[in-house]
Amino acid sequence: MRKYILFILVICAFTSTSTAQKPSKLSSNQIYEKLQKLNFLGSALYIAAHPDDENTRLISYLSNNVKARTAYLSLTRGDGGQNLIGPEIREQLGVIRTQELLAARGIDGGQQLFTRANDFGYSKHPDETLDIWNKDEVLSDVVWAIRKFKPDVIINRFDHRTPGRTHGHHTASAMLSMEAFDLAGDKTAYASQLSDYETWQPTRLFFNTSWWFYGSRENFEKADKSKMLNFDIGVYYPLKGLSNNELASMASSQHLCQGFGRLTTRGSQEEYVEFLKGDFPEDKSNIFSGIDTSWNRLKGGKTIGTILTSIEKNFNFVNPAEHLPKLMEAYGMIQKLEDAHWKAIKLTEIELIIQACAGLYLEASAAESSGTPRANVTVNIEALNRSNANIKLTSVTSTSDKKTTSKALSLQPNTKENFELVVNLATDDYSAPYWLFEKGTLGMYKVADQHLRGLPETPRPAKIKFNLEIDGKSITITKPVVYRHSKPDKGELYQPFEILPAVTANFKDKVLIFSTKDAKEIPVTVKAGTANIDGYVSIKHPYSWKVYPAKQKVVITQKGDEVTLMFTVIPPATQSEGVLTPEVFIGDKKYTQELNEIDYDHIPKQSVLLPSETKVVRLNIQKSGQYIGYIQGAGDAIPESLQQIGYDVTIIDPSTIDAITLEKFDAVVIGIRAYNTVDELKFKQKYILEYVKNGGNVIVQYNTNRRLKVENDMLAPYKLQLSRDRVTDEFAAVEIIAKDHSIVNFPNKIEATDFEGWVQERGLYFPNDWAPEFTPILSMNDKGETPKTGSLLVAKYGKGNYIYTGLSFFRELPAGVPGAYKLFTNMISVGKTQIITQPQLKN
Repeated sequence: MRKYILFILVICAFTSTSTAQKPSKLSSNQIYEKLQKLNFLGSALYIAAHPDDENTRLISYLSNNVKARTAYLSLTRGDGGQNLIGPEIREQLGVIRTQELLAARGIDGGQQLFTRANDFGYSKHPDETLDIWNKDEVLSDVVWAIRKFKPDVIINRFDHRTPGRTHGHHTASAMLSMEAFDLAGDKTAYASQLSDYETWQPTRLFFNTSWWFYGSRENFEKADKSKMLNFDIGVYYPLKGLSNNELASMASSQHLCQGFGRLTTRGSQEEYVEFLKGDFPEDKSNIFSGIDTSWNRLKGGKTIGTILTSIEKNFNFVNPAEHLPKLMEAYGMIQKLEDAHWKAIKLTEIELIIQACAGLYLEASAAESSGTPRANVTVNIEALNRSNANIKLTSVTSTSDKKTTSKALSLQPNTKENFELVVNLATDDYSAPYWLFEKGTLGMYKVADQHLRGLPETPRPAKIKFNLEIDGKSITITKPVVYRHSKPDKGELYQPFEILPAVTANFKDKVLIFSTKDAKEIPVTVKAGTANIDGYVSIKHPYSWKVYPAKQKVVITQKGDEVTLMFTVIPPATQSEGVLTPEVFIGDKKYTQELNEIDYDHIPKQSVLLPSETKVVRLNIQKSGQYIGYIQGAGDAIPESLQQIGYDVTIIDPSTIDAITLEKFDAVVIGIRAYNTVDELKFKQKYILEYVKNGGNVIVQYNTNRRLKVENDMLAPYKLQLSRDRVTDEFAAVEIIAKDHSIVNFPNKIEATDFEGWVQERGLYFPNDWAPEFTPILSMNDKGETPKTGSLLVAKYGKGNYIYTGLSFFRELPAGVPGAYKLFTNMISVGKTQIITQPQLKN
């Protein structure tokens, strides 16, 4: 019984792409497609490493053409990448990419799973990946996913046999899948999992190959395909009015923070999978060949299959409610199945179909968008029967406080019933992303609760069970509590109902740089998650730092209101680093978290709780030059970081750039991937190079060598060829090879110690070929590789200087790395002689 209850929870998590999206209102075509899937009892699991790794064409084909229950297991949430749509990085970027994956699955028909692996950034070899990830823990999560999802077929996106050829995470995902395929069926492997789920042995394992893995289309044509299956995944779906490739393109385009918005495609297209393990299928055109995917695979399933197949064959598109009696009969039989796995899956599926056939609209909408633990919240209940079926709402049950309210309402055709419930949020847990509840490591998120591991989201904290009778037969349909509201410029909106702390606090800046001994006034913003907050705030700080006053009173009467308190922070006299943490005391409780709200139109609004802290750095630094122009690219926090050390930074609108607008700046800095993302630069590059020629200083940060908005010979004043060279080890030794160049001597002396404490990587997409006018400054390399000298290049052009750098300043400055600040300041200062004097620190 415990296994069955757990499985119900898991299935609910799998089948909901997002509780914040508007409720599904299925057309007859969509109901019919759900019926087809109801009559297919086969599962496929697709495995890769990151959001965007998945082959949406194949996932969509399996889900929509084969009708298989299909899931994508992404080992990470993509936390280590860049964000093309906003400032969020690391944990918050992982939240965005999680939701983008869910949005993609909502289109291609798949489900979404994860492991606890943290995307720590690019890795060149699976050995490094598995060491940082903790191989055993990630492998246990893959085994857990297989035992829980019970796939008949597993498909790897990447080749386990080619370590070092592609991203280490990619190869590692395939290697782990190969091991987990056998271990999932082994009772001695991860035996603690068996208290919840039985062992499971998938029937076969494939590698989703293509010409790319063979180096060219010609090589692939010559390859032995005797162990390969292939399908035309370009099929057309008349019920949707779309082809499979169009669906796949739409799904892939949900990865907007990675710049994956793309055109839809149509037409025939072959997809190949290579057999690796298990039973080879007799029919090479059917990945499920030899596997019973009918209701006959279940004891007691034959009769159910007969009923449901008849409904599918004779489906009434005009009046689907005609099928309710037979659907309810099948529903009762499914409830009696012995197989808990398929019982839970098919109950969820048929409940949706019954609800849709009846035109039954059920909603539980809270009066507010959030509540606090143990608080009461008012929930508006709407129940509407839009068919002529005999439907009664007997009662409603709140899953939060286990309270059942009897109603005995006969739902008359198209007559809406509304009433209110007062629900107690009887929990001490918050509804924010569960994998961020505890601090993890570089490679792993910490998730103590085994039953949360792998879920795409934190299960919704409050649900309402609608206990119904249809033609005298009982059925319960569960709905999450949502927050429904409207805006004049956007119309009706849905967002998740959240359980959040009574109070949160945050600093404006995540890093505070003190380049002098002067004190700074630091704002702390306190936000009320409930009404009538009365307490005090203090700041926990390192011993050598001082904060005044020691504490301040905080009173907030209205929920959602916030107040800002000013504290004075005095740095020590010597160079120092530390962390400040706001502590809010309300009664006998202490609150130390900040609330981050992520709100983009293509995903549901997200409420993310993280430890509230800011890094403070007392830095020995000198500057030359004051006025900086910044051209933004894919999004970074470098302008704010430069302002921290006293620069006047102006964000430049690329459309305004001409021969005059750049003259006033001591230096112009171009943001990451600007030449990949800013169309205007193709027209404005001539003015940027003219600015350099006339004596300006331009610093260009990394770009990729694909999709440049300017011609290769226009990126720099001289030949400069970008490559995919990168140094991913943030601890890799750095050699200064141009020891006499001003960029490592003025106004700050740069030494090997300045490359200590860097995060995630040294840099990426270094040039590998350049004109002799460029001077390489640094040399570095990952273990076992040749030295890379293209991370920082400087060239004199006319009266000015052109600097190109692939060093990851966009990560290091927001992380408060002192050496990165010193080197960036030196880049701004190239060609200058006058130091802006600042008090020197004691040695």
